[in-house]
Amino acid sequence: MASTPRIVIIGAGIVGTNLADELVTRGWNNITVLDQGPLNMPGGSTSHAPGLVFQTNPSKTMASLAKYTVEKLLSLTEDGENCFNQVGGLEVATTETRLADLKRKLGYASSWGIEGKLLSPAECKELYPLLNEDGILGGLYVPSDGLASAARAVQLLIKRTEQSGVEYRGNTTVTGIEQSGGRVVGVQTPEGVIPADIVVSCAGFWGAKIGAMIGMSVPLLPLAHQYVKTTAVPDLKGRNELPNGAKLPILRYQDQDLYYREHGERYGIGSYAHRPMPVNVDDLGTFAPDAVNEHNMPSRLDFTVEDFLPAWEASKQLLPGLADSEIEDGFNGIFSFTPDGGPLVGESKELDGFFVAEAVWVTHSAGVAKAMAELLTTGKSETDLGECDITRFEEVQLTPSYVSETSQQNFVEIYDVLHPLQPRLSPRNLRVSPFHARHKELGAFFLESGGWERPYWFEANAGLLKEMPTDWLPPARDAWAQMFSSPIAAAEAWKTRTAVAMYDMTPLKRLEVSGPGAQKLLQELTTADLSKKPGAVTYTLVLDHAGGVRSDITVARLDEQTFQLGANGNIDLAYFTRAARHQTEGGSATDWVQVRDTTGGTCCIGLWGPLARDLVSSISDDDFSNEGLRYFRSKNAVIGGVPVTAMRLSYVGELGWELYTSADNGQRLWDVLWKAGQAFGVIAAGRAAFSSLRLEKGYRSWGTDMTTEHDPYEAGLGFAVKMTKESFVGKDALEGRTEEGSSRRLRCLTIDDGRSIVLGKEPVFYKDSAVGYVTSAAYGYTVHKPIAYAYLPAVVSVGDAVEIEYFGRRISATVTADPLYDPQMTRLRG
Repeated sequence: MASTPRIVIIGAGIVGTNLADELVTRGWNNITVLDQGPLNMPGGSTSHAPGLVFQTNPSKTMASLAKYTVEKLLSLTEDGENCFNQVGGLEVATTETRLADLKRKLGYASSWGIEGKLLSPAECKELYPLLNEDGILGGLYVPSDGLASAARAVQLLIKRTEQSGVEYRGNTTVTGIEQSGGRVVGVQTPEGVIPADIVVSCAGFWGAKIGAMIGMSVPLLPLAHQYVKTTAVPDLKGRNELPNGAKLPILRYQDQDLYYREHGERYGIGSYAHRPMPVNVDDLGTFAPDAVNEHNMPSRLDFTVEDFLPAWEASKQLLPGLADSEIEDGFNGIFSFTPDGGPLVGESKELDGFFVAEAVWVTHSAGVAKAMAELLTTGKSETDLGECDITRFEEVQLTPSYVSETSQQNFVEIYDVLHPLQPRLSPRNLRVSPFHARHKELGAFFLESGGWERPYWFEANAGLLKEMPTDWLPPARDAWAQMFSSPIAAAEAWKTRTAVAMYDMTPLKRLEVSGPGAQKLLQELTTADLSKKPGAVTYTLVLDHAGGVRSDITVARLDEQTFQLGANGNIDLAYFTRAARHQTEGGSATDWVQVRDTTGGTCCIGLWGPLARDLVSSISDDDFSNEGLRYFRSKNAVIGGVPVTAMRLSYVGELGWELYTSADNGQRLWDVLWKAGQAFGVIAAGRAAFSSLRLEKGYRSWGTDMTTEHDPYEAGLGFAVKMTKESFVGKDALEGRTEEGSSRRLRCLTIDDGRSIVLGKEPVFYKDSAVGYVTSAAYGYTVHKPIAYAYLPAVVSVGDAVEIEYFGRRISATVTADPLYDPQMTRLRG
């Protein structure tokens, strides 16, 4: 057998052992797994995890990872017994808000291919006879959920992979990471250095300490979470043959932050209802290998009974049979939480060959391991990992104070019903554009993303609702869709279409790629031909090797050796930075290239609308005519005494420019445009109007409308691919593919009743079968009807009738040709 790269996996828990197994399955054979604890009881989160697996999640990625985990554990057997007890999962609602959320959650299940069913109170009682039916309004039942035997799975995986040559070293502490020439080369232990070409840290809540060894921020916070086992419960007597057996569904009582499982005749109860309890791993001390057992391990802290007492009373209300039982054993078990609640997966931007798979719970463990193994062996995970990518965080989000506060907030809110646009209350105002003071004066309603304060609408525009034509007024929304929304957005859309509006585009990630090798780098990493003269602006895609869309960007050539990229976030920054480093280090002087994040030092105003040219021409001597600056061209100019780079492009489908200047000139640019714009009816407009206008024009949003799971033709972006170019990443994979030959397509849907608004991720039904899901959705103020985009099978054509399920209600819609607005592009090119 040919030798494969030398892999060292740090951590022999449920993630590390699954990863070793997934790599062996793919033919890799040079693998060492280290753990600081004994292999039979490593002492991390896996060793005490109660094992409940609820697969349904608002995130398609997380649901996919959970589904694979269930499949893997069902297939992992010894002596006829697998590692997953598929008892099903039941979530009960005791409030109308929760009941509505369960309807929405069933929609997620349908979207992601998970079977589920809403139950009446009587059906909940029939399924789970020990429930107190009083106060139960309904439930969600997923028959494929259940209990993972995580500790047993680890032992079986160790046994199986050892037979395939994997070496395990227990009681081995990692003391450092060896590196040379920007690559990992080994792992330091007290017994010496273990050579490595690739290191994967699966160290769980110790992950931040491992990351610190290479200067890498791993933004996770270890937090204690309470779990108890009761004394024998009379109602459970005789139900289970095994001491740890279970036959009832796993149960979630999220209105009280509680979950339940059987342990033979006893109940196991987990609670998130207590205060956050952050843990400093340096305070955990050391454990002698022979002293680690079920009740004594690093991840199991002393039980604080006073924190659990309210949860115990709530449990006895839900399960009256607990009245004759007591708490027999309890502990505060350590788990990892992150600023956004997602796992941390991928390669370090600091050191090539150093990967992490941290903050991964048992629910997603095998799925993450499979994704990581695919990433290592083929360069791409079948499941999109954008929501899990370790490089997704902005620098301000990696500070210890931010990680601590937001991770604790995620603990508190873990079972809360949260709106997709729900903003953090704290920390806020971390990053503000130079226009922030003016936005506040205009009554901006801010939401937060990536640490940026982003105006969604402006109360100063409320009076426009009385001025605009009545057919622009949007229909009344239901209570859920109305949250974090305002009809003022309609007025802002109207003024954008009929006059001129100023949009703050500052939070858009901007990268500068410069040097003699800049063009070479960008030509290889993007699908368009960028060998154009300075002044050209190009919309292009960034693909992975399999042809999946890893980003879409705009590239402006500012001069022969300098390009400005409008990117999607820090994942793009890490990707381009790594590629630039490899090209520079492996090439000649003419290959030298550098990548800089210029977002914080610059700002941008999107000036759009039919009167945009009149406005800007009134305060600039530069030529902004169609001949002076054509569509998708850029040039330097002076507007009201402020030097800018003007790029003629628009995400709202109207004439105008993105106007860039340095941050110190930002407020002055806003002020001169605002003052001159009064004669033309200028307004400030926010993200709510922007999102609607974007969808009317059919513009895609990466991460929502397309990911690495989609190719350009499925996403309707084939126009951005130049297959005649000599080479680019992903080109080989696209050979022979066409939009017409795609098995699925991103389609535009219009809502038949003209008033029902959906928000995204809802299942789409065709001939009564769930065939796809909504990506983006908004009310189209110009077209006077709600719009949704959805991936649908190719057999579904323009004109076909479909249904969208929203909170359990089917909404009729029609597949419609896109774009809905100005398909001839006359508004943009004039």
